[in-house]
Formats: sequence, C-alpha cells, structure tokens
Amino acid sequence: MRFRSAAVLAVALAAFAVSCSSDASDPATAASSSAGPASVSSSGSAPSASPDAPSASASLPPELVRDAFAGLQATLNDSCTPGNCAYFLGRVYDELHRLDRAMKADAKGPGHFPEPIAQIAALDKELGGDRTFENLKKHQTSLLGTRDKINTWMQGHPDDYR
Repeated sequence: MRFRSAAVLAVALAAFAVSCSSDASDPATAASSSAGPASVSSSGSAPSASPDAPSASASLPPELVRDAFAGLQATLNDSCTPGNCAYFLGRVYDELHRLDRAMKADAKGPGHFPEPIAQIAALDKELGGDRTFENLKKHQTSLLGTRDKINTWMQGHPDDYR
C-alpha cells in the first residue's frame, strides 16, 4: 500500500510539473519570458524571424518605455566575447525591438519618438529580416551603433523613461 501511494504521488507531482513548465507556444508563458533574450541553438545562431511578424506578446498590454529602455541600458556594459557573442547580439536585437514596440504603443504616440523608431527601422532594413547570429555578427557595428544612438537620444529625453 505504501508503494502505491508513493507511485500515485509521484505521478501527480510529475503531471503538476509538466503543467507548470514553460511552453514558448503558450502566450501566457511567453509573456513572462518576453523580456529575455532570444533562444540560441547549439550552433550559436538565433532563430530567424521577420521584424514585422506578430509576436505572442501582441495581445498583452503595452510595455512602458522606461522598462524597455532599462532592458536596453542593461546591455551597455556587456560585449561580444567568444563565449557569449550570440547571446549578447541577440539580446541587443531583442531589447531594441522591445523598446520599439513600447514606443509605438506609448500614450504619447509613435510621433513622440521619431528618431529611435527611424533608427530601428533603418537597422531592420539593413538586416533584411535575417536575425541569425551570422547576420547580426556581420552587422554588429550597426546593431551596437543603433543601441548607442538610441541611448544618447533617450538620455536627452529623461521624462520619457523616469
């Protein structure tokens, strides 16, 4: 009887653990990880996605510009080192697009953020919809330059992120 109870308990716990695990296809769990970096395969390349493709977070309330900007600023002291270059470049890309979405959804309207939105659009055009590690590495100077220009622009507009 004791083993049977233990087996039932183990099955119940396993079922609970499976139901609580993160599933990227579920919008509710994808939202909790939307601020995180893109997943990178063992080959070091991020999955390719179109910048115009709707995301799972499209149904969530808009993120505040200040929160998205904080995520972008968190990349400022990081760099592309051999062990984390794919992660780092993918994160910068993701944080730029997180900020872009927040600015476009802001109550002040996208016209309040013309320079950053235009800079991200120019970067997207240069990347050609290819966000693989190889392409991000090829355009690393533009990617980091866009991040730095937007950081400078935002520093001149402190009311937008405080």
